[in-house]
Amino acid sequence: MTQRARDLGLACGALPPGPLNAITDVLGLRVGHRTVREGDVLTGFTAVLPHDGNLFRRKPRAAVKVINGFGKSAGLMQLAELGQIETPILLGNTLAVGVGFDALVTRALAENADIGRETGTVNPLVLECNDGFLSDIRARRLTQEDAFAALDAAREGPVEEGAVGAGAGMSAFGFKGGVGTASREIALDGRLFHLGVLVLANFGRAGDLVLPDGRRPTPAGSGEGERGSVIVLMATDLPLETRQLKRIARRGGAGLARLGAFWGHGSGDIAVAFTTADPVHHDENQALVGLSALHESRIDLPFQAAAEATQEAVLNAMLAAPATIGRDGHRRPSLADWLGARP
Repeated sequence: MTQRARDLGLACGALPPGPLNAITDVLGLRVGHRTVREGDVLTGFTAVLPHDGNLFRRKPRAAVKVINGFGKSAGLMQLAELGQIETPILLGNTLAVGVGFDALVTRALAENADIGRETGTVNPLVLECNDGFLSDIRARRLTQEDAFAALDAAREGPVEEGAVGAGAGMSAFGFKGGVGTASREIALDGRLFHLGVLVLANFGRAGDLVLPDGRRPTPAGSGEGERGSVIVLMATDLPLETRQLKRIARRGGAGLARLGAFWGHGSGDIAVAFTTADPVHHDENQALVGLSALHESRIDLPFQAAAEATQEAVLNAMLAAPATIGRDGHRRPSLADWLGARP
């Protein structure tokens, strides 16, 4: 059984986790993976679906914070301008962004006959990290069918972590990286809300990692520079306006910094935050619509939740990922093995 950070006494921060300690603690949210392991290819897609309906017709409010912009993602410009998500979110490798884009367009057109006719086009959201150290990224192995498989595999409940989906070939702090998740509970006005994070961890210089207990794991053979990327997806059921979501997304950087990251020149560090409360209805007939939002005096709680859950999600990704030998014999050790946690 995979051990997570809390199992090893490495809880991050003070806020309580949700029941699953996962992004899927936000009701209705689903996650799916498609993993490809073929010879020198270790790659895949991970899909995040904010709700189980038609995302083009019922768009979650969202925001993006580009912490360091060395990246090739698709859809961020319109997201930043309009503050809405209108497709599932796909995570993959750098050279598969176009494939993911096409897959999301294909699905959106199939579900919405008016796209490009009676209404506008669609803004697919695809984010990436470079898995080329462990995987033959030049093979361009991922296909639309792989993206469809990740979308169709999306489920509520526990999230598979580590070297799965888009995380199959990722590295972090000189160890094996991958996909990880965590969540926090937020109590406000007698109600319980959740903020969940899912990360694609492929960043950090070997030797820089700092655990919550102060230890600094250093893999053998370290000495590489900081390069790679990290994608931080934050979901919440807390009613928030787009400006507030951007402020919360920014706090993902605080969680990364607690781990020892400094967002190097060649790292694409991007945080996207969205809420499942008060979606924007594409077919709205009213000129003026109501919006419920958090009072600004209470926003420190989601700030804290974002930083803590981001930090813990990265650790969960690394602890779930086994030692891996990839392309041309390139190796990444396991953080769990370094801690003596692997059975």
